[in-house]
Amino acid sequence: MQPLLILNVVGLTPALLPFAPRLSQLAARPMTGVFPAVTMTAQASMLTGALPREHGVVGNSWYWRELGEVRNWLQANALLKPEPLYRTAARLAREQGKSFRCAKLFWWFNQGSGCDISATPKPHYGSDGSKEFDILTEPPELAAELRSQLGPFPFAAFWGPRAGLPSSTWIAAATAGVMRKHKPDLTLCYLPHLDYDLQRKGDAADLPRLVAEADTCAARVMDAAKAIGAAVLVVSEYGIAPVSVPVYLNRVLRQAGFLRARGGPYGEMLDPTTSRAFAVCDHQAAHVYLRDAADLDPVRKLLADTPGVDRVMDRAQQAELGIDHPNSGELVVTAGAGAWFAYPYWLDDANAPDFARSVDIHRKPGYDPCELFMAGGNLGAGLTLLRKKLGLRYRFRTCPLDASLVRGSHGAMPADPAQGPLMACSEAGMLPQAPTMLDVKPLALQLLGLSPLGTPAPSR
Repeated sequence: MQPLLILNVVGLTPALLPFAPRLSQLAARPMTGVFPAVTMTAQASMLTGALPREHGVVGNSWYWRELGEVRNWLQANALLKPEPLYRTAARLAREQGKSFRCAKLFWWFNQGSGCDISATPKPHYGSDGSKEFDILTEPPELAAELRSQLGPFPFAAFWGPRAGLPSSTWIAAATAGVMRKHKPDLTLCYLPHLDYDLQRKGDAADLPRLVAEADTCAARVMDAAKAIGAAVLVVSEYGIAPVSVPVYLNRVLRQAGFLRARGGPYGEMLDPTTSRAFAVCDHQAAHVYLRDAADLDPVRKLLADTPGVDRVMDRAQQAELGIDHPNSGELVVTAGAGAWFAYPYWLDDANAPDFARSVDIHRKPGYDPCELFMAGGNLGAGLTLLRKKLGLRYRFRTCPLDASLVRGSHGAMPADPAQGPLMACSEAGMLPQAPTMLDVKPLALQLLGLSPLGTPAPSR
C-alpha cells in the first residue's frame, strides 16, 4: 500500500500559496468548498465525500431540538453518518487482505474514530468547575510520550487570546514523530495557526510571515512523509475574508419579540425552548430556528431587511447549497461582504452572561471570535491564574464584548476561487482538474491504492 499524508493547513488559499515555498512545490488548484465554510462542516465533507444534507454536520454549532440546547464543537466520530475515509480505507484493506494503520492528529471527529493512533484536545473538568488542559490520545500512553518529548500541548496557543504559532509547531512535531516511529499507512494532520491572526487583523495581518510559518510547520511533516515514502495531499477548509461590520441577528430577533432570555444571578441566558426564533451564529452563516412555522415569513422579512444580511434561505433554497438537513435551521442566513454574525442576544452589556467575558466555547450559543482578543491586562489574568493555583474558585474575564475588534471571518462561499480553499498533491497527475471537497475521500483512497483497479481520478 502507498502511504499517504493528508495535511490540512487551515486558512491557506491559492492567493497565499506563493508565500509558502515548500508547499508551492506541489501541484495545486483551487478547491470548491462546501457551505458553510467552517471547520466541522468542511472536515466532515472531506472525510465522508458527502454534502451536509447527507452527513448532518451543518456547522460548528447547531440546535439540538430533542435536547433544547445549542451544542458547539462536538468531537464524536458518530456524528459522521456516511462512513469516513479512515474507516472506508480500513474496510477496503481488510477486503483486499492488506494491513492498514491510520494516525489522526488534531483533525476533528477524533473521539471514537477507531484510528490506531490519534490525538485531540480534551481538557479534564473538575466537579468544582475547574479545568485542566490536556489531550486525549489513542493509545492512551501516547499523551505521556508526546508530553515527555515535546512538553505539554500548548493549549493556550490553540485557542484564545494567545492562540498562535506554538500550536501548529507542536502538532507538526508530534505528527512527524508519530510518522517516523509508527509508519502509518494514512496520516491526517491539522495545522491551525493561520486562522488566528487573519481573524484578528484581516488584511492588516503580516501575511508573508504567517504563511511562511505555516510552511515551515508543513515542511517538517512533509519531510517525515518523504522519509517513510508517503505521498502528500494538502487541503484547506476555507479562506478568511476581511470584515468590519458585526451583525447582531439575535438582538434584532429579541427587539422584535421573537427571542426570549432568562435573567438570573449569572446574567441573561438564552432560552431556546420558549423563543419563537433565535439564531445560532457561526462566522458568516447562521441557522435560525423557529418554534412555529407561522413565524417563518415575518422572521424572513425581518432578517432580510437587516443591514449586513445577504441571503435568508428557507428549506427549498437551502437545497441549492446542499444544507437542507433536519439539523439546519428553518432559515439559514448568510452575511454580505464585509459583515459577519455576532452571537450576543442581550441588549445591555450589564446583563451579559458570565461566560460572555470568558473563553468558553461550549457554553456560548454560537461562535465568538472575540475570544481571540484580550480584555484588560496581563495582571488581572495573572491574579486569576494564582487563584486557580491556590485551589480557589476563579473565572477568567479575558474576553472583550466589542465585536467590532474582529477583522476577518469566513463561512460564506467566496466569489473569487483564489480566496477559497485549495488542494495540492505530490502526485500531479492524480490531481483533479477542478477539485471539490467531495473529491478528497475518493482521491485519498486512490492514492492509497485501495480504490478498485481502473477507477479514474475523480474530477468535477
